[in-house]
Amino acid sequence: MNRYEHRRVLVTGATGGLGVEICRRLAREGARVVAADLAGTDLDGLVAELPGGPHIGLPLDVSDEEAWREAVARVVTEMGGLDVLVNNAAIGSTDTVEDENRERWDQVLAVDATGVWLGMKHAGSVIESSGGGAIVNIASILGSTGGLGNSVAYHAAKGAVRTITKNAALHWATRGVRVNSLHPGFIGTQQLLERFEGGERHRAMLANTPMGRLGRPEEIAGAVAFLGSEDAGYMTGSELYADGGWTAR
Repeated sequence: MNRYEHRRVLVTGATGGLGVEICRRLAREGARVVAADLAGTDLDGLVAELPGGPHIGLPLDVSDEEAWREAVARVVTEMGGLDVLVNNAAIGSTDTVEDENRERWDQVLAVDATGVWLGMKHAGSVIESSGGGAIVNIASILGSTGGLGNSVAYHAAKGAVRTITKNAALHWATRGVRVNSLHPGFIGTQQLLERFEGGERHRAMLANTPMGRLGRPEEIAGAVAFLGSEDAGYMTGSELYADGGWTAR
């Protein structure tokens, strides 16, 4: 499929486990990818491996508004516009409501929620002026369920992503910019497996997932590709769950 031929797509958190697969999938479908992540990550290596192009790597701290201004200006200069934004960048914490500390709470909210808002604020108008397109916000099942009773800051941030997506969808509903949220379950990225595999939290993830396994990053990338494409042309303000049945319970 070439659903993204000639389309310009900005993916945040591009060098992480989900981000890499999202960039790969969209590039295979013909997208010109702007891979954005923190300075010091291997953006050059990622861009070099993507098929097609031209693609660019873009250092970006999503919690920094001035960085967003500069990033979007560079996208306009080098790509001539923007068609799709994938707000994927995120950090986490597994602490409970009692154990979480203020510093980490603020960090998680700054990246996972404020970063999504800033991305929409600064990229949305460019997508509109480029002829319309889509924004895909990566939320989580932990933004709409109680999860495992911990990760309180992450829950707060992803819950915010869920609702600001709907708000933004209404804002742009008649202006050619579709905004939807994707809610993955627990995905077997290298980072997750290195941290939890074989432990109590890993066992809880599996036990509470009806399909009995973790998701694969490429499965989430496929869902992103759908939401950002014209195949989802009548969807805005929607929540798409890719969670192995977690929220069906």
